[in-house]
Amino acid sequence: MKEGIHPNYREVVFQDLGNGFKFVTRSCVQTKEMIKLEDGRELPLVKLETTSETHPFYTGTQKSIDNLGGRVEKFRNKFARVGLKKSSTPAPETQA
Repeated sequence: MKEGIHPNYREVVFQDLGNGFKFVTRSCVQTKEMIKLEDGRELPLVKLETTSETHPFYTGTQKSIDNLGGRVEKFRNKFARVGLKKSSTPAPETQA
């Protein structure tokens, strides 16, 4: 590989700010913060708002559109009636 053209690919700690969950993976992300792990290693730290540990989709707490208390059905009924308001008489035929 050519020297000086590749990003610094190294181990990085990602930390979930919601519950403190941490995991180590390799990344090129640039950080200013460092964290010391239990095993004595000092690695760059990236703080995240959401990870798979706190995201509603992965934790099973995400609401489905079926659980919206009838709002979807109310919307469908409202706009089904709007579609029926069109003129029911056929347009007059033009003779040439």
